[in-house]
Amino acid sequence: MHPKLLIPILERGLVGLDHKTSPGRPPALSAAQSRQLSAFIEARSLSETGGRLSAHDINEYLFKHFGIHYELSSIYRALKRLGFSWITSRSKHLKQSLAAQEAFKKLPPGNDP
Repeated sequence: MHPKLLIPILERGLVGLDHKTSPGRPPALSAAQSRQLSAFIEARSLSETGGRLSAHDINEYLFKHFGIHYELSSIYRALKRLGFSWITSRSKHLKQSLAAQEAFKKLPPGNDP
């Protein structure tokens, strides 16, 4: 370490040795924009037509509403920061019947043709 940089650290004692994180690049989305994106993802996930979103869909939303373009790989990091995980569930057909599924489960084994 350069001697001139060492003097301010020594003057602050042990506190001067604490690791300080660098601020890094500021996020492209403001706090309000992040909340709006979270609300959009939540609304899509609960919609009747299915909540399946791709990174491309989210990128289109960001560009359309905020004029921000992310690389697709960065979409996943942004989702993680917002508390989302990129886990997809098995899609459900709109006309599926839970009653028919339960009745099928109760059939005795060995009825295969």
